[in-house]
Amino acid sequence: MSKAPSPIRCVVVTNEPAPYRLPMWEELATRYNVELHVVYCSGAHIDPSHDGRSKSYQTHFLAGEYVMRDDGVWHADFGVWRLLSSLKPDVLVTSGFIPTFLIAFTWAMTHRVPHVAMTDGTFECERVLGWKHRLARRVVFGLSSAFVGASEGSRALFRSYGVQPELIHLAPLSVDNSRFARQDVGKVYDLLYCGRYVDHKHPMFAIDVAAALARKLQRRVTLRMVGKGRLEADLRQRAEELKQDIDVSFAGYLSQNDLPAQYLQSRLFLFPTGFDVWGVVANEACAAGLPCIVSPNTGVIGELVHEGRNGHVCPLDVSIWVDRCAELLSDPARWEAFSQASRQAVSTYTFQAGAEGTWKAIQQATGRKETVAASA
Repeated sequence: MSKAPSPIRCVVVTNEPAPYRLPMWEELATRYNVELHVVYCSGAHIDPSHDGRSKSYQTHFLAGEYVMRDDGVWHADFGVWRLLSSLKPDVLVTSGFIPTFLIAFTWAMTHRVPHVAMTDGTFECERVLGWKHRLARRVVFGLSSAFVGASEGSRALFRSYGVQPELIHLAPLSVDNSRFARQDVGKVYDLLYCGRYVDHKHPMFAIDVAAALARKLQRRVTLRMVGKGRLEADLRQRAEELKQDIDVSFAGYLSQNDLPAQYLQSRLFLFPTGFDVWGVVANEACAAGLPCIVSPNTGVIGELVHEGRNGHVCPLDVSIWVDRCAELLSDPARWEAFSQASRQAVSTYTFQAGAEGTWKAIQQATGRKETVAASA
């Protein structure tokens, strides 16, 4: 009887414990022959109720200030070099290009450890990058052994740097679709906005759409606002000014456990972002069966949200959004068709698919060819 191969020791260096990745790490650690270590630059910010710690794999938290900016994050901790030297990985995965990730990549090259480049980025969103950012990617991609992208847009990004197609694997950004698919909650809100209350997310636009929609339908329109941010006072003031036309309720920030009910109580999802590399809120909306009205400034268009099938992609013009919303709210059969199409579109965006894509990249980088998972 042949001896089972030893686990591949894989270290992932990433930003923070993100709710759309934590279950994927669990799947990877429990289903495949890997000894997983996940190194975080910071504690959880997206959902502090998930601290990232796990019994299935080892977690490590670096020091250094983690700075969140509108255009990304910044973190630099040379302690990652010492940590990697102690962990002695067989393969290293990094998920971006902040200084800490570049230090970790340099460690891997110095110690001849294969590197997997992982990104949520897309070709479209990175077209505006300057030469320094492009140079960093060209160096990292040129020396990496395998690649993991979150979307077809990520695949296009890798290909634009000359990466061979057979080296690219997909690990889609996902939510727990089953939790958002419950059918036991009645509809309360016409429209739902879920996101930060900051300028580039355009939450005020959602309120303006609701008010104009009320005038078009000649009835009060209900809008649920989920999130928090520095624009909240302005949003509340605007909602008060328009209260004769719209009923706006503010849910505040909600944990992942409390989010499904907000989607299930709503009829349409508004995503008027000025920029989102992907937009996991669209996964949540689709899993709950909501038609989605989105701006052209998000990675989900053409992959998860399809024009005329499960949503509409519209420029940030209030009149256009109002027309699309009115069409769906006034036609139950059309709304139902879009709803079913949303559920179908998101069905392949799972944590299991993400773990499988990551595992394939790990195997390719290390030269291991195992086909059987460690446990079912």
